[in-house]
Amino acid sequence: MLAKILITLIALLHVYILILEMFLWDQPHGLKAFGNTLEKAQLTKVLAQNQGLYNGFLAAGLFWSLCAPVSDAVPLATFFLSCVLVAGIYGGLTASRKIIYIQAIPALVALLVVHLF
Repeated sequence: MLAKILITLIALLHVYILILEMFLWDQPHGLKAFGNTLEKAQLTKVLAQNQGLYNGFLAAGLFWSLCAPVSDAVPLATFFLSCVLVAGIYGGLTASRKIIYIQAIPALVALLVVHLF
């Protein structure tokens, strides 16, 4: 049960990131969330939309793992949580350290819970 709650929260986080990157990137909320200027946001909007789409795929995979038959749920959750973990580590090393705390650590905790409980 705890694993499903964590997976749901991480999936919802990635839906939120999708919305920020695809639709709010150059709006006040998106500018504040990512610490961008309007000029930088306008120059990088298409890249952010593409990135948002990938976050949507991560969310979709996590939701899929919640709906999958028991025999498929753990492998699916493991794969998509691992993708989130790798993306979070990479983002934390290349873009902003806070990504490690927002994305990577929650994914790692969820992976541990999926496999230990």
